[in-house]
Amino acid sequence: MEFGITDEQQAIQETARKFSADKIAPGYQAREGTGLIERSLVKEMGALGLVAGDLPEEFGGFNLDGVTAGLIIEEIAYADLNVSYIQLLASLMGQIIVTHAKPEVARAWAPRIVSGEAIVGLGLTEPRGGSDAANLQLKAERSGNAEYLLNGEKTSMSLSDQADAAVIFARTSGEDNGARGVSAFLVPMDAPGITQSRFSDLGSEAVGRGSVFFDSVRVPAENMLGDKGEGFRQVMQGFDYSRALIGLMCLGAARASLDETWPYITEREAFGMPLAQFQGVSFPLAEAETAYKAARLICFETLWRRDAGLPHTSEAAMAKWLAPKSCVDIIHQCLLTHGHSGYSRDLPHQQRLREVIGLEIGDGTAQIMKLVVAREKVGRAAVQYG
Repeated sequence: MEFGITDEQQAIQETARKFSADKIAPGYQAREGTGLIERSLVKEMGALGLVAGDLPEEFGGFNLDGVTAGLIIEEIAYADLNVSYIQLLASLMGQIIVTHAKPEVARAWAPRIVSGEAIVGLGLTEPRGGSDAANLQLKAERSGNAEYLLNGEKTSMSLSDQADAAVIFARTSGEDNGARGVSAFLVPMDAPGITQSRFSDLGSEAVGRGSVFFDSVRVPAENMLGDKGEGFRQVMQGFDYSRALIGLMCLGAARASLDETWPYITEREAFGMPLAQFQGVSFPLAEAETAYKAARLICFETLWRRDAGLPHTSEAAMAKWLAPKSCVDIIHQCLLTHGHSGYSRDLPHQQRLREVIGLEIGDGTAQIMKLVVAREKVGRAAVQYG
């Protein structure tokens, strides 16, 4: 594994870094109040190749490797974790669409994702499910030869009221038999019969999380992704990729807090000395730097293994549980180091902390990720049967 990056990767990273500093960072805390990610910002990122550049050239992408996509999302999250959801969903949903959608559907949607013209969300979680992601109740029933009718509810969906479409998992078999019988559909979010509600969350208000209700929503049969009854198994294969990207989103936010805290302890004085001279202040930050680097290396190893065509399920699960947990600890320490001012909403540490906590839950809890790691080591023996 190479620990350096190429000149091309560095140039792309610098583009993302400059755009983040100039266009994204100034509006970070304000977006929490508006509860929106500006569409003009998404289109600007698309025009610079910062959205789903890992998609094939035939769909407007640049065939970027996973490591480069990771560098981009890390820089975006450094400025605003919320905005980096655009990169996360564009890469994950874009890959799903170009791999599993009918050619005409892929051609209609993938270029719009890359350009920033369209946001595609993910509808997987249901009220009774959560970690039991395959235990779905939303049903898709055939209506004639050309369409399906969707009835049910999805919950905890990010960008639920900002997305133009969503990949929705629904049961197409008559039996509740776990992953078997689940299909995936690309559903326009303006289809008749769709209603939404938004949650009042602890953080990530600019992303917005909510429930989406489907009342006899008509979806063209050609919008099915993958084979009937095999959508869950086929589409979920892409989630090893997104787990590493989520880790880097959290690490981008943690890096921002660290970069603000080191200068603070060199400038702030107590008892006639800079805070940096007190080991009780500098050692916790040194530990934070160590945890940061360890988690970041796992994330990039995951992406490197993916790019090399090597197994990376275990590494992806490690990245998904270790990075958010470490970053919660890191940002919390930065907040504490700033003392009473760190506890104020005037500084961004509290907002970053609230947002990263959400990613300890979303897209797979630490417990589920550890189960994945155990299964990779000992197989089904890691599963307890009742």
